[in-house]
Amino acid sequence: MPTAAKLVAALSLAALGYLASEMVKTLMTERTAFGSFSLLNAGLGFLCGWIVIGSRAGRGMAAAVSNGLTGVVALVFWALFIQSVAEMVRLSLARRYDSPVEAFAAIFEIMVSYGTVLLNGSLIVLLLVGALVCGLLAEIGARRWR
Repeated sequence: MPTAAKLVAALSLAALGYLASEMVKTLMTERTAFGSFSLLNAGLGFLCGWIVIGSRAGRGMAAAVSNGLTGVVALVFWALFIQSVAEMVRLSLARRYDSPVEAFAAIFEIMVSYGTVLLNGSLIVLLLVGALVCGLLAEIGARRWR
């Protein structure tokens, strides 16, 4: 059922996903073609905000912080997974893998290599502060608009 808390959480996590994606672009090599990278991650942020944070809003401020952190972790996981699957498909079309099992295993190897890019101090601070803000905004939305 749609609620104001779900909408607030979805919009705030979508904005965080977009901002974090723009920051990640500065951390990658210049020859990387991003395409709709930021918009895809904003869409994932919208879904994670709606499903993860918004559905748990209304349980108090301490839970709001936890909900925000859980939502950001879910966003990072799904963004890494989807981007890794896209890269694996690109590499498999270039015939880099000998078997489907090798291609499937490569997804997780690519996730780890992309995850190391995310180990940047300013990006981690952005995600942590954004998680707190998203969780608290959803909680305020749940209290204000019942």
